[in-house]
Order: sequence, then structure tokens, then C-alpha cells
Amino acid sequence: MSSTNEVIFNEVSSLFEKVSFEKISDRKYAVSIEKRQVVSFLETLKRKGFSHMSLITCIDWIEEKEFEIVYTLFNWNTGTTLMVKTRTSREKPVVPTIMEIWPTAKFYERDIHEFFGVKFEGNPDLKPLILESWEEIPPMRKDFDPEKYSKEHFPDRAYEVDFLVKGSENDE
Repeated sequence: MSSTNEVIFNEVSSLFEKVSFEKISDRKYAVSIEKRQVVSFLETLKRKGFSHMSLITCIDWIEEKEFEIVYTLFNWNTGTTLMVKTRTSREKPVVPTIMEIWPTAKFYERDIHEFFGVKFEGNPDLKPLILESWEEIPPMRKDFDPEKYSKEHFPDRAYEVDFLVKGSENDE
């Protein structure tokens, strides 16, 4: 760990409960934080140099009955990538928005809401981008059955094999 990262991570760790930075590779780290602390934690990291929020994504931990929200941050001064993780229940998936810190979060949050059903409290624009008339459970959840959905919404098709070269249908 570079001394700059070490200083930043020690300072941040002293301000929050149960925080432990994990080294993934030379310039890549991860840390988990409780949902109730995520906004102030991210705000602190931004002030400490992690000014670029590259991505927000979601992981469905169906057996643990939780979603994990992962914020990917980048520090231009140290070239360090930091993944900040927080979890929320699958039963009532709500996390606070971080639009006040990074306005571009609006679109990532909207995407996660659409495809996983996670609500971002404080984000006023969670209307669907792609799935306008979707009435099923969100399609990126692990309990969504794409085969069942396909059979219910699309007719079966019989495909003719007219693209084969004449006489090749017996080839193996």
C-alpha cells in the first residue's frame, strides 16, 4: 500500500465503525460499510481524494437474502481504485441516494432500481429506462426465470433449416 493510501485509509478508518480496507491488487482495494454510514463514508472518501465515482453496481446474494451495492471510486492522485460495498435486505431493498455527492449517480441508481428493484431513497427519478411496461420481478434478480418469462410472453417458433447447403443436413 502506498503511504498516501495508507494515510487516507487510516484517517477514514478512525472516523467510522467496523471499517477494514482489503487489498485486492497493487492499486485496487475494497471496503465494506454499513448502509446507515454509506453516504457520509463516500463523502469523506471524496474529500480525501477519491473524487471520481466510476460505477455503481448491484449483486444479488439470494441465499443471504441481501443485495450488495458496490460503488467504484478512483483517486487520480494515487491511481487507486476503491470498491465500497454496502448491503441491504432483498425483502425491503432501500439504500440512500448519493446524488448529492455525485450527480451522475442518478443514472446508475435508476438502472439498479430497474433491473434489481433496489430503491434509492432521495432519488426522484427512478422511472424505467428500458423496461417501460415490465410487470414481472426485476430481470436481474436471481429468482427471475427468463425461460418461464419467454414462454409466457413469446410464441414458440419452429425454425426451418433453409440456410444449410444442399446435401449437408446428413453431415455430422
